[in-house]
Amino acid sequence: MAERKTSTRRISTRKTSTRKTSTRKTRVPRKASARKSPAKKSAAARKRAPRKWSAHVTETSDALDLKDGVFKGRDPHKIALSLKHSAEQSRRKKGSAYQSAMSMLNFYINRAGHNLPASRLKTLNAAKGELRAVFGKEAED
Repeated sequence: MAERKTSTRRISTRKTSTRKTSTRKTRVPRKASARKSPAKKSAAARKRAPRKWSAHVTETSDALDLKDGVFKGRDPHKIALSLKHSAEQSRRKKGSAYQSAMSMLNFYINRAGHNLPASRLKTLNAAKGELRAVFGKEAED
């Protein structure tokens, strides 16, 4: 029979430090080649125009049936009258006519964001005041 060799382990006599170490692992940055590449789009997805959900909401909203170009006008009073007419005629609104009209005006202003020129913003904010006046509401302070 063959003789078995047993390994002998040396026990270290060196003292270990008593300093606490962090248990949290540090994050090692990945190489650029190790990152996942974005999924490739299908041919149909590349051809399709970008979706504009705010335009879709404006067109298909349950609140109002707006006239085309209602927000493009220069007269705040005409904008307010058009919104009031649309809100009163709509049978699909959930709130009052005033709430629906003001909501749609605010929606348009907020979605336009930084792309809205200062002159247009001034006109649309003036339309808010006109809308309050047309509906007989007091101005908010």
